[in-house]
Formats: sequence, structure tokens, C-alpha cells
Amino acid sequence: MPAPATQPLPLEGLRILAVEQMQAMPFGTQLLARMGADVVKVESPKEGESGRTGLPNIVDVDGSTPGATFLRNNLSKRSIGIDLKHPRGAELVRQLVPKFDVVVENFKPGTMERLGLGYETLAKLHPRLVYVSASGFGSLRPTPYGRWPAYACVAEAMGGFYSFRPEPGRRPNIGVGGAIGDIGTGLFAMIGLLAALRGRDQTGRGQKVDVAMLDAIISIMDMVAFNPSIGVQDNSIAAWPGLLDSFEAKDGLFVLQVGRVHQFERLAETVGHPEWIRDPRFATREQWNAQLEPVLRPAIEAWARDKTKLEASRLLADAGVVAGPSYEGDDLLADPHVRDHEMIVEIPAATPTGVVRVHGNPIKFSASPEGPATKWPLIGEHTAEVLTADLGLDASAIADLRREGVIR
Repeated sequence: MPAPATQPLPLEGLRILAVEQMQAMPFGTQLLARMGADVVKVESPKEGESGRTGLPNIVDVDGSTPGATFLRNNLSKRSIGIDLKHPRGAELVRQLVPKFDVVVENFKPGTMERLGLGYETLAKLHPRLVYVSASGFGSLRPTPYGRWPAYACVAEAMGGFYSFRPEPGRRPNIGVGGAIGDIGTGLFAMIGLLAALRGRDQTGRGQKVDVAMLDAIISIMDMVAFNPSIGVQDNSIAAWPGLLDSFEAKDGLFVLQVGRVHQFERLAETVGHPEWIRDPRFATREQWNAQLEPVLRPAIEAWARDKTKLEASRLLADAGVVAGPSYEGDDLLADPHVRDHEMIVEIPAATPTGVVRVHGNPIKFSASPEGPATKWPLIGEHTAEVLTADLGLDASAIADLRREGVIR
């Protein structure tokens, strides 16, 4: 249902001061920004946050070269350039904190404390503050890995991501799912943030929310620890009782999962082999897998040879068989679901296509409008705006801070 034009975004009025970098926290705060939160990034005046320095990159309107990680995770935010290592810079942030509901950060544990911006310090200035921290191994409970630098691949490896579904004779593909560790951590951090805000409504006091990337991956890859507890030791695809694989159509791959007898019967009828239903070679789910290469794959791919991957998937799905096309970038742009759900957002930029394409907001509301996705900010683009509005600094004071290199 179309939302009334006057309906506010769900998080309008929520203010988040984000001392964030790379992907985990920026992904999460971008999600909240799209729902109306005012997210103000605190960045280094010289090079900005570290995600800006990644590759590949583009040339922005001011001649800077923001990297891909930054471009994907910072729509609809504002940026203030403040040198946190400068005493006056850290003091500016401490003065800003009471104007915000939430502070988020995803630096190595101890970094914010050394800057005088840790939770204990800021909570004294703002007892209602919700402080959200994300790191490789967390900062609230003991860990032997707290000093390790951690990108998503480390947490994914330690959380069992690469041990699941092993393929004989080959090592696992590292990073095959993109930054699952970052995105999962960001999502859990935002759930914790919203829960702490609800708790503040009840108690009048804020608290610290802490999410370890390793903990997030253990939660996402729950079967790695769960399966052995019920006697399952083999996590390979071959050990799974049923069919779970990809198949060739005329324009690419589609995936198929059949785990129940009635699904197999519908598969057999749809691909033109109803005799499989009474064939003793397919009497059990374990036998379906054993017959995949000699019988099932050749027959299924012969049936799909004159069909697109979407057509094959639609015929199977209409028959009650779980199937779907394996999409690439161009497929996503052409898909009517993606279009109608506004899941690809185009931001004009100096690229070969003339745009940067970023994922849309997967959360839909019946009565709230879809927030417009505005371009990522330049480094310090909103420094004067925020310092004037929140701290009452005049042009002379801002010019002094700029001359000293405290702000950009």
C-alpha cells in the first residue's frame, strides 16, 4: 500500500554519531539511515575512514578517490572531518556526544579508550547514551584473541564457515560469500542498538552493546557446532540426504533442492520421467544423491537445454519443486522483483556506466515510505553544519579549528 506523503520514516529523530570504518558498522548504520536515522560519520580530516582507501575506486566530484567498500556502505549519511588524535578534536566529539542518542564504533578494542572516547568516559557525560561496539572478538568478555586484527575471513574461518560443505580434493573458496562476517556483525549490532534503545525507554539509562564478529559467524553457521551434537559428523553435500546442486540451462545455471518424497515425484513428472517414481534406484533420499551424476543430471539438463534458467526454475517452482536461477549482475538489473522492491539503487557518478549501483533497503513497511538514498558524503562535507547546529560554533571558531588542522 502506498504510504501517505506525510508519514515520517520510522527512525526519524534518532541521532547516531558513527566513529566507523570499512564495512561491518557502516553497513549497519546505512540501514538505519535509510529508515530515517541521522547518521553523522566522524572521519580523519586527511584521508577519511579506511574504507575510502580501498580498491577498486572512482573519482568523486572533489577529485578524491573513494573505494568500493566505502561507496557501498555510506549512502544517506553526513560526514564531519575531525582529528581524534588532536586533543581539541577528541574534545569536540565529547561535546557532541550529549546531542546524540547513540555512538557506534568498530575499532580494535582499546582504541577508543586511548582517545578518551570509551564507553565509561562518554557515559559520564551522557548517561542515556547507547554505545555500540563491534570488533573481531569483542570487548566486554575475556578473549585470547583480543589483540588480533580481524577481517571477515578470519571470523568466517574460526566460526566454521569454510569447514562446512567440504569438496573432496580442493580447498575452500575464501571470501566466496562476500563479507558475510562484516554484514552479519553489522546486522547483529543494529539489533542490539535498537534493543538497548528500547531498554533505555524502560530504565532511563543507556548501556554498551558489544558484538564480536566471531560470535556473529558462529550464530550464522549454527550447524557447524550443532550437527556433531546429534551425531552428524559428515557435513559434505554428498552426505546430505537429498538433492542440492546446480544444473545447466541454455543461458546459465539454476539451483535445485529436493529433500522430500513428494518433491522428488513432482521433479520426475516435470522433467518428463514419471517412471523414476516407481524405480527402485530412487527408493530412498540417499539413493537420489547416488544417482545424481549417472542418471538425474543428464536427464534434468536435457530437459532444461532449450529453457532459460528462469524458465526452468519457474516450471519447477510451479510444480512445487524448490528451484531458482543463479543470477549475475545483469540478471539482477532485469529482474522484475528486484525492480519493484527497489533493491538496486543508482547513484550518479563518474564511472563507465554513469552510476554506482548499491543495494536497496530490504526492510519494507506497510505505512512508512521508502527513504530516499542520497549520495555518500565527501570527507568532512558537513563539519561546519554539524558544529554550528549542535555546538553553536560561529564562523570564526570553525576557521580557527580548520587552521589548526583539527577539522576539515
